[in-house]
Amino acid sequence: MKKTQLKHRKILIVGSGGAGKSTLSRQLGERLGLPVVHLDAMFWQPGWKPSPRPEFMERVKKELAKPEWIIDGNYDSTIELRAQYADLIIYLDFSNVVCLYRACKRAWIYRGTTRPDMGKDCPEKIDWEFARWIWRYPKDARPEMLAVLAKVQTDVITLKTPNEVEQWLQQIEDIKKSESSS
Repeated sequence: MKKTQLKHRKILIVGSGGAGKSTLSRQLGERLGLPVVHLDAMFWQPGWKPSPRPEFMERVKKELAKPEWIIDGNYDSTIELRAQYADLIIYLDFSNVVCLYRACKRAWIYRGTTRPDMGKDCPEKIDWEFARWIWRYPKDARPEMLAVLAKVQTDVITLKTPNEVEQWLQQIEDIKKSESSS
């Protein structure tokens, strides 16, 4: 696991559904005092209606122009653009078993309600298509994500387990403490 610094002000968090992108972005936003943008909340309109691509792209570009942010989400249509603006990319490269378990757990916890990182009036659900996408992520989406990350000219941290995420967050806490005491 790569050591981190607190200099990063534009952070992109990507990975499979259920990996914990939104949770990590909230935790990191609190620790670093950075605003958090959830792409799901930007993309999904009430009733799980997708935003038209041009409108979504404009919203993404508006966020990218800001001086500080943490943006979580995949959305292949914008990944290369977002990667150009980021000064740190965190890739949650968890197993499909962990991700599917977490997505099912999340669906149970938020059943009948809309979670905070989702578009308005999009009650939590897990359907066959989403479960299949998570299960097939290592074969279908991961190679493309790795290809994008191999081309970027910015720092990339790959975290492979929930434990690695916790250890990395602890590093940030330790750095903050040492900076504030000096």
